[in-house]
Amino acid sequence: MATEFQMPKLGLTMEAGTIIEWHVADGAVVEQGTPVMAIETDKVESDVEASASGRLHQTGAPGETFPCGARIGWFLADGEEPPEADFSRPRGPASRAPSTEAPVGVASAAGAAERADTVARGSGGRILSSPNARRVAAELGVDFAAVAGSGPGGRIVSEDVQRFVAARLESVSDAGQPSVGAPPASIPDAGPLVVASLAARRLADLLGIDIAAVPRTGADPKVSRDDVALYARQRLAGSGSSPTAASPARTPAGAPLTQTPAGIVPMRGMRAAIASRMHDALHDMAQLTLTMDVAMGPVVADRRRRQADGAAPSYTDYVIAAAAAALVEHPIVNSQITDGGIALLPEVNVGMAVALDDGLVVPVVRSADRRSITEVSVETSRLAAGARSRSLPLPDYEGATFTVTALGMYGVDAFTPIIYPPNTAILGVGRIRRDVHWDDDDRPAPRPTLTLSLTWDHRAFDGAPAAEFTRTVREVLESWGER
Repeated sequence: MATEFQMPKLGLTMEAGTIIEWHVADGAVVEQGTPVMAIETDKVESDVEASASGRLHQTGAPGETFPCGARIGWFLADGEEPPEADFSRPRGPASRAPSTEAPVGVASAAGAAERADTVARGSGGRILSSPNARRVAAELGVDFAAVAGSGPGGRIVSEDVQRFVAARLESVSDAGQPSVGAPPASIPDAGPLVVASLAARRLADLLGIDIAAVPRTGADPKVSRDDVALYARQRLAGSGSSPTAASPARTPAGAPLTQTPAGIVPMRGMRAAIASRMHDALHDMAQLTLTMDVAMGPVVADRRRRQADGAAPSYTDYVIAAAAAALVEHPIVNSQITDGGIALLPEVNVGMAVALDDGLVVPVVRSADRRSITEVSVETSRLAAGARSRSLPLPDYEGATFTVTALGMYGVDAFTPIIYPPNTAILGVGRIRRDVHWDDDDRPAPRPTLTLSLTWDHRAFDGAPAAEFTRTVREVLESWGER
């Protein structure tokens, strides 16, 4: 009996996942527990294991986003066919489970997808096809009825669509059009000068396209899969026009742009999640920011001593440890707003903002108030390395009660951080700068100084408690080694 393969829920806060790629072919026989696909949430990329054994029939395609619990495939017994609905169900947005982002190429391929589905459903004679084949056909702008299927019973699979496009592109080149590349078997390595995503290279190889000939359409320095698909569609159509030429470009809010953009960076995946979360945070909270300078002499001296003995904590590590100690003394800051009121949270879990190439993530130092500065440093190093390599499990991103974010490494003195929901405060860390202060004899003396920027939700507590909390952080740092 067919067993559904559902989008897993990898953590408490995960709502949806985007399929990056399948590790096994459609129709492959797999064992339960075998990694079969890679997915992306708004925080992490992760491999997903088969939840059952059998022949894997894939109904979700790379680039598509599904809510947790939505069907992305079937596990079938030997000789069993997938439920009939999977051959004929529409693939348009209205018929699929709600998605947090648009599938790859949705702006230019939605109409083609509907046309492909109409052919696949047929009236009188249905053309059998895999969901991935329909997605690829829509992405490349292929007339689905012209493709010959090589699957069981003549079923069209994605490889059939790709072979069809590759043949058409070769025929275009043979007719005297500029070459789009050699057949896949003879494509040489593109070399280090071409920066392209793995998905882009794979599609280019399948279609026989020279990746070096593909222009970028966005601000990302890499050639993307979307760029390759657009290039293929334009070559098939015999058009070199820009995808924005058909209609005036518009901002997300709907207002016309004042200039023709050099490129469009899609607001999807992590970038879309960050945009939504930060907008909601500013919309839903009464956020204010205060700044306070800290004399960092004791911390600088302690760090130098540790450097002489080996590895030393970062300045942000010291701030995390000091903030954790201050949260114990000021529990109102270690809180979140609920329907019942202001919840004072018993555990002190400090989130640390980590910048990635495509966004920002916040892994969590758990029980930070019970860790020594050395333990905090070891944990932040682990979390930062795992976040940048995208190898951290989702639970490492959950449960923050307060957040610390630093821009000092970029030469920033002070800034206005935005609260990371559902926290009620966030602490910004500036650079260590060399200031001058006046001693008791009115003589100028140099002093290493750091500015803390606390943003807090005025609904939870007022300016005086915010200042008292920040002052406690300052006192911990300024008396480091004495406590």
